Amino acid sequence: MAKILEKKIIGKSKKKTVVKPEFDPVNEVFLVGRVTSLAIEKILPSGDKVVEFRVVIGRAKSRGAKKEVDSLDIAAWSATARKAALAVKIDSWVQVSGSVRRRFWRAPTGLASRWQVEASEVVRL
Repeated sequence: MAKILEKKIIGKSKKKTVVKPEFDPVNEVFLVGRVTSLAIEKILPSGDKVVEFRVVIGRAKSRGAKKEVDSLDIAAWSATARKAALAVKIDSWVQVSGSVRRRFWRAPTGLASRWQVEASEVVRL
């Protein structure tokens, strides 16, 4: 998808057509991993509920290294996703669909943040 802009060249009567690429941002995550922490439901000061757990996902080896993994924090906010998240067990495999979010909060040492996958769907495999 491209957006076409017309620019008038100052001092001339001709218009110049410029094609500028325009993309819609996409923030979608689909992952399959092994659960490495118990799912814990938290009630926030706002009254909102969230269920958080962690998964580990293997990745391709690089430069002769042993098996490499990434550990990702998952947060389930909707009632359906929270219910599914509470049913996961350590060492079970899950499929998570959602998006990447950065969370901010006030910590004793100041403003803190972390990246999470906000799960819209959690499926035990």
